[in-house]
Amino acid sequence: MQLGVDTVPVLVGPVSYLLLSKPAKGVEKTFSLLSLLDKILPVYKEVISELKAAGASWIQLDEPTLVMDLDSHKLKAFTEAYSELESTLSGLNVLVETYFADIPAEAFKTLTSLKGVTAYGLDLVRGTKTLDLVKAEFPKGKYLFAGVVDGRNIWANDLSSSLSTLESLESIVGKDKLVVSTSCSLLHTAVDLVNETKLDDEIKSWLAFAAQKVVEVNALAKALAGKNFLTKISFPCPLIQFAAELICLNIFPFPQAAGLKGSEHRRATNVSARLDAQQKKLNLPILPTTTIGSFPQTVELRRVRREYKAKKISEEEYIKAIKEEIKKVVELQEELDIDVLVHGEPERNDMVEYFGEQLSGFAFTVNGWVQSYGSRCVKPPIIYGDVSRPKPMTVYWSSAAQSMTSRPMKGMLTGPVTILNWSFVRNDQPRFETCYQIALAIKDEVEDLEKAGINVIQIDEAALREGLPLRKSEQAFYLEWAVHSFRITNIGVQDTTQIHTHMCYSNFNDIIHSIIDMDADVITIENSRSDEKLLSVFREGVKYGAGIGPGVYDIHSPRIPSTEEIADRINKMLAVLEKNILWVNPDCGLKTRKYPEVKPALQAMVAAAKALRTQLASAK
Repeated sequence: MQLGVDTVPVLVGPVSYLLLSKPAKGVEKTFSLLSLLDKILPVYKEVISELKAAGASWIQLDEPTLVMDLDSHKLKAFTEAYSELESTLSGLNVLVETYFADIPAEAFKTLTSLKGVTAYGLDLVRGTKTLDLVKAEFPKGKYLFAGVVDGRNIWANDLSSSLSTLESLESIVGKDKLVVSTSCSLLHTAVDLVNETKLDDEIKSWLAFAAQKVVEVNALAKALAGKNFLTKISFPCPLIQFAAELICLNIFPFPQAAGLKGSEHRRATNVSARLDAQQKKLNLPILPTTTIGSFPQTVELRRVRREYKAKKISEEEYIKAIKEEIKKVVELQEELDIDVLVHGEPERNDMVEYFGEQLSGFAFTVNGWVQSYGSRCVKPPIIYGDVSRPKPMTVYWSSAAQSMTSRPMKGMLTGPVTILNWSFVRNDQPRFETCYQIALAIKDEVEDLEKAGINVIQIDEAALREGLPLRKSEQAFYLEWAVHSFRITNIGVQDTTQIHTHMCYSNFNDIIHSIIDMDADVITIENSRSDEKLLSVFREGVKYGAGIGPGVYDIHSPRIPSTEEIADRINKMLAVLEKNILWVNPDCGLKTRKYPEVKPALQAMVAAAKALRTQLASAK
C-alpha cells in the first residue's frame, strides 16, 4: 500500500485452517478440530480489522477444503463461521477462493450463500464440472473469479478455448462481475520462461511460466473487453498445434503402452513363496538391516558433479571420484555390519531429474525452480512426449558397487508414479498413459539390473500417496493405475530377485490395502517422523505378509537416537508384525544429513537390531 500498489491480502480461511490441521500428539481420536472454531474466529476478526484499517479494499480467504467430500456438519461450519465474520467483513470486497478440483453441488450452494462474501474463485481447469453449476445457478450481483489459466502446469494456455469459456460465463454473471484469473496461485509453476536459455525453441514455444501466465490472464481480460489483444502477446503462446506437434516429436511409438490395461501384471508366485526363495539365496538374519538409498552429499561430492557438468574435469576423473565415494560408503556399511547395502547415490542430483535426464520424452530447465516444502526447491522435469529408455541408466554404478562387497547390494530406482507426480506432465493424453510408458522404461532397467547380478532392487514410490485425488469418487481409479504401473516394473523378474519399494512424506493408513496390492517383496516406509501412526493399521487387524521396514528413526532431524530408543521402536513393531517379515531401517534416505550424524545413528540402529535378535533367539 505504501508503495502505491493496490494489493489483496490473502489468508487461509478459518474452516480450511482447522480442517487441514492435525490434532496434537496424545489428543483423543474423537477430538473435533472444528470445536476450535469459536476460539480462532476472534483472531480472524482482529486481523481483518487491522487489514481494513491499513487500507485494504479487497481481501481473499482461501477455503480449498470446499472441493473435498464434506459432510453436512463440516459444511455448516462454513455457514456459521462467515455469519460470525459478517459484520467484520462489512465494507470490504471479500473473495473466497477454491481450487484443485470440482466443487460438489452441496458445497457450491454453501459457498454461494456465505454471508459477507462478494466474490467466489473457482478452478475451471481441474473443475470442469463446476462450470455446469455456475451456468445452472449463480447469485446475482456477485463476482466470479474464473480460473481458466492453469496455475499448476507449465503449458501455454489455449487462449481461444479459454475466451470461449469466459464469453459463455459473461452472459450469466454479467460483464462487470466476471474476473479472469488463474486456477490457483502460481506457487506451483516456475517463475519466468525468459530465464530459460537452453530449452529447445520449439518446446519453449509451448510453455508458460508464472510471468507468462500473468500475460495470458491480462490478454484474456482485454480480449473479453473487446480489444483484439491476443495477437499482440510477445511470447509464443497458443497451443493450437500442440497435440499435432507432440506426435511429430514422438520418435518412439508406444502401442505396447496402450495395451497394458488388459492385464494385472502380477508376478506368478505369491509373496510368501518368493520370500522363501529369496532367503535361500540372500541368507539374511532375522530383523535384517538396510538403509533407504542415499548417503550424505558432501560439498566435495557436489563440486565434482558440478565441475563434470561444466566440463571442467574429464569423464575419467569424474568416474574415478564417484567410484571412490561409493567405495567409502560400502566400506562404512560393512564396518557398521549392515546386512543389505546401498551404493549411496553419489552420482545423482535429484531422484527424479537423474532418471528424466536419461529417458526420452523429457526436457529440463536451468532456472525452473519450484518450492517443494519449507525452503527446499526442486526443478521438475517437463514430460513433453512419449517416454522410453534408450540405454541402461544405473547398471554401471550398481554393478561397480556390488563388485566391492560380498553382501547384497540394492539397485536403486525411482518408480514411475513418483517420476510422473514430481514432473510437469504433458496434458494431451491421460496421465495414466504417460505413467505406463515410464513403467515400461523402468521395467527395462529392472531386468538389466537383474541380468547384471543385482539380487535386490528398490523401486521408490515416495509420491504415490501424494497424487491421490481430493475427491473420493476419483481415488479408486488413480490407485488402480498407479499400483498397476508399479507392478509392471517388476513383472519380469525371477522369484529369487527381491523387489523393495520405499514410501515417505505422507500418511499411508488410508491406502494400506493399495500398498499391499503393489505386491512388493519388501516395503520400507516412513514411520518415526509421523509418530508411528503407521503401526495403528496393523493393531487394527490389517494383515501384511510381505517384508516391511517401518522407519526406526527420523532422518529429517540432526538428533542422534540411542540404541535403547530404537530397540523400543522395534519392540512396538514386533507387537503387531511377525519377526520374520520385519526389517530395520531409517525413515528415509540420508542425503540431507552429515556423516557425524549418520554414522552414530546407524551404529545405534544396528546395535538395536542385534540386541533384539539375541533376545528373540533366547526366547525361542
